[in-house]
Amino acid sequence: MPKAPINGIDLYYESHGDESAPTIIFAHGRGGNHMSWWQQVAAFSSDFRCITFDHRGWGDSIAEHGSPLRENFISDLIALLDYLKVDKAFLVAQSMGGFSCLGFALAHPERTLGLVLGDTTGGVATEGTLAALDGATPPPDGPARSLAASFIDENPAMTFLYMQIGGLNPPRGEDGVISGFRLKDGPNVAEFAGWKIPTMLIVGKEDAIFPPNVIAEVQKVIPGSQMEIVPGAAHSAHFEQATIFNNLLSEFLKSVLSDSAVGAVAG
Repeated sequence: MPKAPINGIDLYYESHGDESAPTIIFAHGRGGNHMSWWQQVAAFSSDFRCITFDHRGWGDSIAEHGSPLRENFISDLIALLDYLKVDKAFLVAQSMGGFSCLGFALAHPERTLGLVLGDTTGGVATEGTLAALDGATPPPDGPARSLAASFIDENPAMTFLYMQIGGLNPPRGEDGVISGFRLKDGPNVAEFAGWKIPTMLIVGKEDAIFPPNVIAEVQKVIPGSQMEIVPGAAHSAHFEQATIFNNLLSEFLKSVLSDSAVGAVAG
């Protein structure tokens, strides 16, 4: 199993596709691991280098019990790209993965080709975002926490798979993820001054954790960002409505690469 010895742990990762192709980094959410992206890797690895990984404390990225987890996500992602000698990449996140990807983009905009935040605020802490979060109805327990009711009813096998993937994660202590989205010291308006990274926000129409009105507040902060609402999905649009999610991602990637090519010619 490939592991990168970084920041005091062995971080599990997988690389699929041609290493000379543009790179996409997929960062999973709290209820998943690197396997969560199976529908995206299958769709994009013929044209891109697709890298998935387990955040520390998840999957096969074993961390010392009780050690800080979320606090290390950004430095872990930076170290992983350095270890793999990836200079620039597209970053695609779901939920918890937003901490890693948005944090990386803020720290290294010159290395970020584009950013996709799926069902996540990335920890953005504007007054509007935090107020919208506080006003949201608490999500239910079980599969309905992350999956739309219609998806659960119509896709029992996929629902079972979703839960099985999450069940592969090791036991953890307090991981700081849920509380991390409500910290007032998260990225605010000032951090996005001069932001030029192409950014797309994707949210499930039935997301109970980060409803569309919450993500709309995030969009207000990120200059030039676009927002897409996916019907028939809750907190895991990439899994529940993979065809829609992948089409949105494909168009985003094509647009960014096309603009880059035009810019290179003009330059």
